[in-house]
Amino acid sequence: MLNFAGIVLVAVAAGGAFGLRLALGKMMSTGGPPPGAIHKTARSRDGALIAYEQTGAGPVVILVSAALADRDGARPLARRLASSFTVINYDRRGRGESSDAAPYAVEREVEDLEALCGAAGEPVFLFGSSSGAVLALDAGSRLGARVRKLFLYEPPFIVDASHAPTPDSLAHEIGAAAAANDRDRAVALFFQKGMGIPAVGVTFMRLFLPAWRDMARIAHTAPYDLKILAGTQSGRPLPIDRWSRTTPAAMAAVGAKSEEFFHNGAKALAHTLPTAEYRPLDGLDHSAVLMAPDALAGAMRRYFTPDR
Repeated sequence: MLNFAGIVLVAVAAGGAFGLRLALGKMMSTGGPPPGAIHKTARSRDGALIAYEQTGAGPVVILVSAALADRDGARPLARRLASSFTVINYDRRGRGESSDAAPYAVEREVEDLEALCGAAGEPVFLFGSSSGAVLALDAGSRLGARVRKLFLYEPPFIVDASHAPTPDSLAHEIGAAAAANDRDRAVALFFQKGMGIPAVGVTFMRLFLPAWRDMARIAHTAPYDLKILAGTQSGRPLPIDRWSRTTPAAMAAVGAKSEEFFHNGAKALAHTLPTAEYRPLDGLDHSAVLMAPDALAGAMRRYFTPDR
């Protein structure tokens, strides 16, 4: 993986700002749909049509994406998993090729996963990253025997003073910006106030990240993720009654290079939920789904199918 200095050198060689954008685009390219991907849809309870790609063969694993991401961001991981699993990589509602229905509720997204479990025809493994990990946890808690195990990569719980709490008003601010069609501002608010990225860093992202345009396209879904995270980013202990004590076995995995609050949150989940365990993964950080899919896929195989 190129470090920042390497990216800058590539940019200079290729011609300044344009070269930097090209270098970042190449570095973060997902490679498009995996070979042999079968495009399918499943209908959720409220009529929303959920689009997904199916690849591989073996036990079924469903990939749940993070905020401001659709199935494209998980394609590198899907390709690495397809040799061991039947992979269902889907667009969460309101993103990509999936439809939506108002009003939004977290329960509707759980029902979307229920529909995908039904399409799979067998109990599934669930993988989720960041806010998608919390959605996967909610689904695992409510769908019972339809979910075999959960792999939760870096749920962004804020349970102490290691990270500033997320403002309660943020979902409304982002929703208002998206409703006014100021999608760049909606994305900037999410990264600056929600993830704590300084304004200069957000400006850099807006100018040079080719994916910014894709995130802006689905900016209206960022409040969905903040509703999923409600009550878990306040700097206080996790709610003890949100997840059933019979939730399937869950690994709360955190990259060893990631910020302290990710580790503290995963440890708090393991303390709160008897079926959960915390595990650090050497060499990884929050970008692992896109930037280190081989290592992440290996950890998933070892957890989901240790005897294979």
